[in-house]
Amino acid sequence: MIADSNAAVQHRTALPDFVGRRIDAWLERYDKLWGGNHLLHGRMPGANAIHLSSNDYLCLSGEREIVEAQASSLMSNKDLLMSATFLHGDNPQYRLEQKMAAFLKSEDGVVCQSGWAANVGLIQTLAGPGIPVYLDMLAHASLWEGVNTARATPIPFRHNDAEHLEKQMRTHGPGIVVVDSVYSTNGSMCPLLDMLDVTENAGSIIIVDESHSIGTHGPKGAGVVVSLDIQDRVHFRTASLAKAFAGRAGFITCSTHFKSYFMSESRPAIFSSCLLNHELEWFNTALDAIQSMDQRRIRLMETSHHLRAGLSALGYNVSDGSEQIIALEAGPEPQTMILRNAMQAMGIFGAVFCAPATPKNRSLMRLTINSGLTDVEMERILFVCKEIRNQVGLKDWPSTRRLLRKL
Repeated sequence: MIADSNAAVQHRTALPDFVGRRIDAWLERYDKLWGGNHLLHGRMPGANAIHLSSNDYLCLSGEREIVEAQASSLMSNKDLLMSATFLHGDNPQYRLEQKMAAFLKSEDGVVCQSGWAANVGLIQTLAGPGIPVYLDMLAHASLWEGVNTARATPIPFRHNDAEHLEKQMRTHGPGIVVVDSVYSTNGSMCPLLDMLDVTENAGSIIIVDESHSIGTHGPKGAGVVVSLDIQDRVHFRTASLAKAFAGRAGFITCSTHFKSYFMSESRPAIFSSCLLNHELEWFNTALDAIQSMDQRRIRLMETSHHLRAGLSALGYNVSDGSEQIIALEAGPEPQTMILRNAMQAMGIFGAVFCAPATPKNRSLMRLTINSGLTDVEMERILFVCKEIRNQVGLKDWPSTRRLLRKL
């Protein structure tokens, strides 16, 4: 049981029953299902640990040129702490938005406080009560939260299944289609051309979350949409800049006309402070760096494909994805804890994903690949995954059984 101080216990018991029941339900999960050991944490990594939990795909976080540019801005600028709604005229945020928009081949764009704020704010300004929003079942939680905020009607469709989307739209009518270009849970790619055909035929609009493809995919890292030359067909793109850009912000591509409306209607935009100048300078310098990092992008994909092929040869079912995110789906949470412990004991640290990030009993260890992994580290990862197969009960995982049914 989690140790509570007397004061904390008294505070919790003073809460209404409807709150206490929710807290108690989580504590029961923690105690009974996880055995009092937090599933997302585990042991502390040692000095020689291999970290596969960071979204810094291109290893920008320690890039000297970017760090120095941010430090210089921090030392020389005095910021105005206010909502970005009040910004007008020529200012650092506006200039970054124009630069990002040009990079992504968009007319204009909006810098947001986070990818979460971008997705929630965008859908809140597009949808409303009674408007159907069609979401891929693996779409990011922020996209689902946007539907809730708008009080719109969420309609899920099977992952990457354009035919099921078409069927749902025949039943419920035109609306908003929401997909990721690369999905954050398993690294699968969306069949965007098929999704676009269905969307256009139904008279709907589409939002593509490119959080896990901007910086890593497409010409100079401009993303999957630009690589397919469909930027004029996709109504909106969103992205968290906490992935390949290694910062903390979000971005939306849009028209200048829509941007003016968004800044006056999006609750996250109105009621949050704008980014500070040193944060904007990080992204300004990072964008220049990212466009020149073709070799890192090549290395990232080569490493990802090598590890995916090696894991597949060892019997792990990684067939659901193809990109730089690799999911080892153990299934029930106690089984994933066994996997986590086994990997961490041998110095490999990924990230555990469980409900609500995954469906119940489909928890997994997510291995996030970066361009800095060496050949020696790759072989060590594969060696560890080979050695622990019996220990983690690989042959009994639901994902393994699914793979065998396909063969």
